[in-house]
Amino acid sequence: MTINMIVVCSNSFFPLWQKGFFTIRGDKVKKKTVLLDDAAMGRAITRIAHEIVEKNKGGEDLVLIGIKTRGIPLTKRLQEKISQIEGISIPTGELDITLYRDDLEKVTTDEDPEIKGSSINVDLKKKKVVLIDDVLYTGRTVRAAMDAVMDIGRPSQIQLGVLVDRGHRELPIRADYVGKNIPTSEEEIVVVHLQESDDEEEVSLYEK
Repeated sequence: MTINMIVVCSNSFFPLWQKGFFTIRGDKVKKKTVLLDDAAMGRAITRIAHEIVEKNKGGEDLVLIGIKTRGIPLTKRLQEKISQIEGISIPTGELDITLYRDDLEKVTTDEDPEIKGSSINVDLKKKKVVLIDDVLYTGRTVRAAMDAVMDIGRPSQIQLGVLVDRGHRELPIRADYVGKNIPTSEEEIVVVHLQESDDEEEVSLYEK
């Protein structure tokens, strides 16, 4: 899915996160609470992997595509979990969608996310594609990802898995797999920290 659904992806934020706050375009936001610790995140990812296998009756014809930034390590973790469950390796890919990440900050109402690049080295025709992102917010990033997938190939299905759904949808988009539903206000920000990119494992709620 960084602002992507708001998720912060700038490395410059990391020291400030550890102090319980960071800034977005000059506005200080403060840590309010921890929503998921590392153990809860692990359980959520394991559950999503099992739900993907159950819904699709196995791993045949599945392709997992991560939305940069944090959707990519989440995709790799799900690939490993599904491999443990089914004994097969699911192909994966990556999409880089820019302009904003859905959860951090909206730029303007008339601007939409753009596809900056992709790394999908598998034929998507008649495949079941599962898009993976960290936070689902307005749905605009997911729409851009779906458009990109359809331009690349013609999958039989496009599904969506997210670690967190924070609500406030602008488009009729719904995740098939959700680690945790977290009702939020527009003034709150969901920040996902992953070991691969942030050297810590946590989902936190910040407020302006």
